[in-house]
Amino acid sequence: MVKTRLALMMFAQYFAWGVWLVPLSSYMSKGLRFDAIIGSAYGLMGIATIASALFVGMIADRYFSAQKVMGILCLGAGAALLWVSTIQQSPSIFLFGLLIHFLFYAATIPLGTAIAFSAMTDINREFPRVRVWGTIGWIVAGLLVGSISGAAETHVPMIIAGGVYLLLGLYSFTLPATPPRAARERISLTGLFGLDIVAGYRNKPFWIFVLCMLVLMVPKSFYDTYANTFFVEKNLSITLFGATLEATAIQTVGQMFETLFLITLPFLLLRMGIKWVLIVGMAAWGIRFLAFGYGYIGAQAIVPLMLFGIIIHGICYDFLFVSGQIYVDHKFDAAARSRAQAFFALITQGIGVAAGSNIAGLVYQAHTVSPIDHDWRMIWLVPAVIALGTMLIFAFAFRERVTSGIGASAKEALAALPG
Repeated sequence: MVKTRLALMMFAQYFAWGVWLVPLSSYMSKGLRFDAIIGSAYGLMGIATIASALFVGMIADRYFSAQKVMGILCLGAGAALLWVSTIQQSPSIFLFGLLIHFLFYAATIPLGTAIAFSAMTDINREFPRVRVWGTIGWIVAGLLVGSISGAAETHVPMIIAGGVYLLLGLYSFTLPATPPRAARERISLTGLFGLDIVAGYRNKPFWIFVLCMLVLMVPKSFYDTYANTFFVEKNLSITLFGATLEATAIQTVGQMFETLFLITLPFLLLRMGIKWVLIVGMAAWGIRFLAFGYGYIGAQAIVPLMLFGIIIHGICYDFLFVSGQIYVDHKFDAAARSRAQAFFALITQGIGVAAGSNIAGLVYQAHTVSPIDHDWRMIWLVPAVIALGTMLIFAFAFRERVTSGIGASAKEALAALPG
């Protein structure tokens, strides 16, 4: 029953995240007319990710049981999101409310993983079976919102998510006891972010990799921030068995196919080597944005092209970011791997998201004709050029042979998948 309870936690956690975050840009653009702050809104997640690392590492891990902290944080996240759902006039207050929510919720991701790890005897075998329910929750959330006509452009997803967060908060108090893990360890600010092990690390290929991954967070932020708005504006929909699925539901196809791509990743790492897997992942981002940029005529989507861009989500994400975690794992010995992964998360999910979302917002604003009309071709060509240009630089500048086995970072790679 413990595994079932953990699976339910994962399902609720990622359902609540996906049900409102994916259509957030559509709601802000079409429902609130807050176009100018969409990039800033998504950028707040990066700030919250950095803050959550400090909170978990310096406070939660040292003084409190993880399940109790998670319960309190989920209750706060739910209350904050329900409040945000009522804000319709003030963009600044809306952003403030989102920041409060993100600060509460960001720390629950590592806490949920810690609770699961603590309750397992064989993490490599048991955790994937539990974690997959997070992906299922994300898919169910998208199908739910995408099957309700016009829901993505309203505050309804926020209300649904807020309610689930509150229930998850209460449920968290019943999860397996997970006492503080680092009560006797010294607090090191640089250690929490892995800066202590990379500060004097002199390995040119590694720093080329880090720089390229930081730059590639800009294209990723374009997709995370504006894809749903784009699909809604171009009327992307599919009718199956008499039911119409809107953009948010169709986007879940990316997560469905991602499972297949993730299964092939170990084989490709062995056959191609990690450099070429990373190159394929970078190229996929550029190809995806070209498909979006030329995937419509007027206000109508060219469904096959857009579906292609959605389906290759697994190549875009797993071949780049999961493989990136594996590469980082190989660069450091066992004692330093956790801090190395913390540094990688700081660069990508922290600094990268904060900067990338705001850059995407500037490009989006520069090509906004009206609240309901945008020059999407130019918007998508910018990240396409960035992704393909970075791929070429990486292909020529990165010169290192890496043994391609999958090491300890496989757990972190699975844990980090957003949906």
